[in-house]
Amino acid sequence: MKKNRNQSVGSSSGTRLLPASSFRRVINTGMLLSSVARALRQTPRPVLVLFTKEPCPLCDEAKAALEPYRHRFELQEVDISLPENRVWFDRYRYHIPVFHLNGRFLMMHRVNSALLERSLDEATEEAQ
Repeated sequence: MKKNRNQSVGSSSGTRLLPASSFRRVINTGMLLSSVARALRQTPRPVLVLFTKEPCPLCDEAKAALEPYRHRFELQEVDISLPENRVWFDRYRYHIPVFHLNGRFLMMHRVNSALLERSLDEATEEAQ
């Protein structure tokens, strides 16, 4: 049986399927916090925000490292190079990829699998 390589993006009421290779979901700064809050209300899964830009080889590596955990969180990407995300660009331009979990800083530069697993476990417990 062939494995479905599509990923669900968005809420359960507005879900659309994208190829697994296109994780890209860009949101602007003004919508970031409300987007995270909305996603938390609509899904029991934690929300992992990836601050990125193009090109970003470390971001590509990080997304590959996240793949085994994709079933445990909703991924939202913020392109810091967009004008509306200037605040994030000023903060993270030299540090991407940067990750926030449920609106809080989690890690930067590379995926720390142990930290990610522990934080996802804690976030899942808090949601229950």
